[in-house]
Amino acid sequence: MDKLSKRTRAVHSGVRRSKYNELSEAMFLTQGFVYETAEQAEARFVALGDDEFIYARYGNPTTAMLEDRLADLEGVEAGFATASGMAAVNGALMALLKAGDHVVSSRALFGSCLYILEEILVRFGVELTLVDGRDLDEWKSAIRPDTALVFFESISNPTLEVIDMKAVIDLAHANGAKVVVDNAMATPIYSIAGELGADLIVYSTTKHVDGQGRCLGGIVLGSKELVRGPVEAYLKHTGGAMSPFNAWVMLKSMDTLFLRVGHQSQSALKIVDALQGHEKLNSISYPLHPSHPQYELAAAQYEGAGTVFAIDIKGGKDECFRFLNALEIFTITNNFADSKSLVTHPATTTHQRLPQDQKDTLGITPGLVRISCGLEDADDLLADLKQALDAI
Repeated sequence: MDKLSKRTRAVHSGVRRSKYNELSEAMFLTQGFVYETAEQAEARFVALGDDEFIYARYGNPTTAMLEDRLADLEGVEAGFATASGMAAVNGALMALLKAGDHVVSSRALFGSCLYILEEILVRFGVELTLVDGRDLDEWKSAIRPDTALVFFESISNPTLEVIDMKAVIDLAHANGAKVVVDNAMATPIYSIAGELGADLIVYSTTKHVDGQGRCLGGIVLGSKELVRGPVEAYLKHTGGAMSPFNAWVMLKSMDTLFLRVGHQSQSALKIVDALQGHEKLNSISYPLHPSHPQYELAAAQYEGAGTVFAIDIKGGKDECFRFLNALEIFTITNNFADSKSLVTHPATTTHQRLPQDQKDTLGITPGLVRISCGLEDADDLLADLKQALDAI
């Protein structure tokens, strides 16, 4: 498989066929596994073989296929599939940290990621330093010889800031710190986090991998030492495993991953280009458009910058809500990376709990709208956005 392109491996990697030699990946809807003898059961609990299973919370053949396929796509050794993207983030951080550890993180994060860092980890004795992820000098000042872990979203949600991954990863490793990257916005097909040496990479597989609004899921990817060591130990004992049904749905979705995400990313770029300078907008942000302040960095890191862009509407919340309510194709929701085009108002939904000063720091203004491009025709989507802007 390592000689084949990522597009081909997204369809074929990790397949486990039963004795019936089925073509489509099999769904093993079982919570447990049986043993021919008591001795076999004892041996399996001492050490699992490469294709042996004990209990669905620990692993399952269908789930293992998804783990292997995504690990191969990312270019790393192993993966552990989780019940949701936030289970993956929580599992990766909790598995590697203990009371007294120091964590440095970019402050531009999804609201639930901030909650884990600021509320849960701090409550259990972890010291946290937040930095402007765009400013390498802040990373240099914050990362210390005793820093245990560095965390960031490679492209932030929802403000689409871009992290210089190589620089931050090298800086962290020079100080002996592990690096955990949330890669949801970058997508598995454009990711280079594994290539650049991130220790753990997490995805919400709800986004892009399923990408059709059906199932929750997440995954932690990295070296076998970390994933089959502390990450698996934490997740299997705390119950964060993905269901085999969801894993099967996502396996089948990976057949079309490149087709879907490629089309959606092209649509996003086309629409962003067409809306440049619109009189109703304060700004529009997409990392691979030349207007983005970090365009050169994004272009150096990514062949494509994902399916999501952000606009800031003049007039604040009231005008923003008029725009949202006038949309006819786009659907108001708090998800992104779906086959249907979606819009989100972060200030009143995903980041609603944040104090106003923190929203201001992050750039989550009353007029900010996160826009996720689906599989519809790009010209139809552009026309819908324009007529909704006209309604302001």
